[in-house]
Amino acid sequence: MECSKIMDMYYEYSGNDSRGNDSNSAGAISLLDQIQISLHTFFCQDCARKIELYESARIIMSHDFFRSAPELEDSIMKRITAEEEIHDTQEILISPGGFSTRSWVIAGLVLMVSLVTAFFGLEFNYLANESGMSFLLPMGITIGIVLTIYGALFIGSHLKELSERFGL
Repeated sequence: MECSKIMDMYYEYSGNDSRGNDSNSAGAISLLDQIQISLHTFFCQDCARKIELYESARIIMSHDFFRSAPELEDSIMKRITAEEEIHDTQEILISPGGFSTRSWVIAGLVLMVSLVTAFFGLEFNYLANESGMSFLLPMGITIGIVLTIYGALFIGSHLKELSERFGL
């Protein structure tokens, strides 16, 4: 028989402590199944080791393995509530990506100023004179698209914070 079938059979019967009960009770392992498991574990050392580890863990966990510690529970709960209060009172909201709202706003302002000041450079005047007024339309559309995408990313990544702040 395969190891997985033997182990499944052992796990099925191992949860039922029918050692002290009548052997005919429901959930008791049959003699044929006991023989199959014993023969398999005699020849398969991996399954024998798994069964031994399982039995050791079951014995350990059947007793009170961890003592109750109410003072530890109280201190942990106090720390959790303190961290929640600190998180609620923070002025700088951190997005899941790790950037604060302040960083997003500063980067947006720098982006907007750099795009708007592109019109005042000497290179722009030369390109505008060479291309004519048809150059202004694509430039304006590009600036609009960049600012719209940045605004959408900012709002999308801070939707929860913004809705809480503005009561939406």
